Amino acid sequence: MGFTSLVRRVGRTRWFARIGRVTSTIDRRLHKASRGRLSVLGRPTLPHLVLTTTGRTSGQPREAVLLYAVDGDGWVLIGSNWGQERHPAWSGNLLADPHATVTIAGRTTPVVATLADADERTRLLPALLGVWPAYADYAERTDRELRVFRLARA
Repeated sequence: MGFTSLVRRVGRTRWFARIGRVTSTIDRRLHKASRGRLSVLGRPTLPHLVLTTTGRTSGQPREAVLLYAVDGDGWVLIGSNWGQERHPAWSGNLLADPHATVTIAGRTTPVVATLADADERTRLLPALLGVWPAYADYAERTDRELRVFRLARA
């Protein structure tokens, strides 16, 4: 079993989600300092980006390192928040102001986010689950519907 397969398998556990929540700030700083070449798990083997939104209350830039799926010329994100009861802050920021940037491998691109409707969500979920199967487990842990966004170049 390869490292990526192992991470995908243990990613479905509650203890991995707890560790992920605790290490997310460190991961974001490491990712930024290395221009996407390193994460807390070492060399990233899963597709990840830095999403920079505008804080809906503060008006300040807010960054989150997230896994993503590709959809044509855009990117797809899911607001899993590790299966917690609250939506992640970045998803609320996108609802308040859909203009953001994504940074992949050191390259920053302005984007506009759209919250997926039911049909588009059904179409996009398999790609997200292909990247990170644990999203299905996270959805089962909470009563909320995990928000799915499609990001298009601005």
